[in-house]
This record gives sequence, C-alpha cells and structure tokens, in this order.
Amino acid sequence: MASVWWRRAAFWRGGVPSSQASLMKIIETSTAPNPRRVRIFLAEKGIAIPYEQADLMAGDLNGEAFTRLNPWQRVPVLVLDDGTIIAESIAICRYFEALQPEPALFGRGPLGQATVEMWQRRVELGLFAYIAHAFRHTNPKMAHLEVPQVAEWGSANRMKALEAMDMLDRRLADARYVAGDDFSVADITLLVALDFIKPARIERPADLVNLARWYGEVSARPSAAA
Repeated sequence: MASVWWRRAAFWRGGVPSSQASLMKIIETSTAPNPRRVRIFLAEKGIAIPYEQADLMAGDLNGEAFTRLNPWQRVPVLVLDDGTIIAESIAICRYFEALQPEPALFGRGPLGQATVEMWQRRVELGLFAYIAHAFRHTNPKMAHLEVPQVAEWGSANRMKALEAMDMLDRRLADARYVAGDDFSVADITLLVALDFIKPARIERPADLVNLARWYGEVSARPSAAA
C-alpha cells in the first residue's frame, strides 16, 4: 500500500484564503469518531488528502461559514476542487471507492456489496449509534452540544451497546472480518465504535473472545493509526 502523509492545517475558523479555495480538502475534528472512519478508509486506499481542523467543542461547526457548507453542522465535510460539498462519512468513502475501486472496501459483485452494506448498517445503527448516544447524553462536557441532554437515554444506550457487542461476537465466531473473509468498511466502523466505548464509559466484556480476536487483528493494521 502506498505511503500516506496526512497534512494537518491550523484550526479552521471559517475563512479559507482565496488562493486555496479550489483545492480538494476534508474539514474535520480530528478527535471525533466519524472523521476517523474516513481517515482509516483513505489510509487503506493509500489516498492522501489535505485536512483542515474545525473545533467541534469550541462551536466552529455552529458558525455561519461552516453552516453554509453543511447545514447539519457535522464533520467530516469533503470539499471538491470545484467547491462541491460532500458530507456524511460513508458518502465520502463511497466517493473515493468509485474513484479508486481497489482495494474494494464496499465488497465485490452484487452479493458481496450487499453483504458489506448489511453489516455496515448493522454496526453503524446497531452499535456505533448506541455508543454515540451514551457519550453525548452522559458526558457533562457535551451538554452544550446535546440539548436536551437526557442521562436516562444515555444509560439505556449503554445497555443496547453491550447487547450489540454480544451479537457481533457471535458473528465473528464464524467470520474473520465482520462481512466475511475480506476487510471492509464495516470493519472500519466497528473499530472506530469500539475505540469510542472508553469515552462513553462502556466496558467491553472480557468474555467476548471472538470480538477480542478481531479487534487485535484489525487494530494492528497500519491504517488504524490514521
């Protein structure tokens, strides 16, 4: 795989010099989990993209300039050379998959692609979302971003996350990777989700040995450090 060098600019405050306005770039908050999904995906592809940082916690995403780029006020955001905006992590990944199909991270052929899509959605909606809700609704530092913050909802999602991890452990008893024999975007989402359980104050049960085996293998990939 080609070497990837990540160029990280100063924090984004809503202004881009006109001489750079046409350059492709990704605006992200490097500590947030969804931008990390894109970074891992691009690292697996060997694609290098300039990054600019927007400080989620400081309210950069709520500013007028960023809101013009993405009214949903979420990162990451891909800005193309012509100024076209693509938001949402999986949409950005699909764009680069179409540009550079190898290695195939969304599966091969009708069945392979459908299988990856199925497991990607199961991990994203059936684990990652639970962890995110637990984090955003129980961490006091997120109170200004999650209004209203409902602690009971956060606690309920911790239990749902544990149930989802148990289901994925059973799946990984029969498969090397989440969607089968090949590493895919579903594995990227699961890796980021499991690394996010610590700030969400969720402990991965020690008896989930298949999940532990999978995590040891996937977290050792060079792209995991992206």
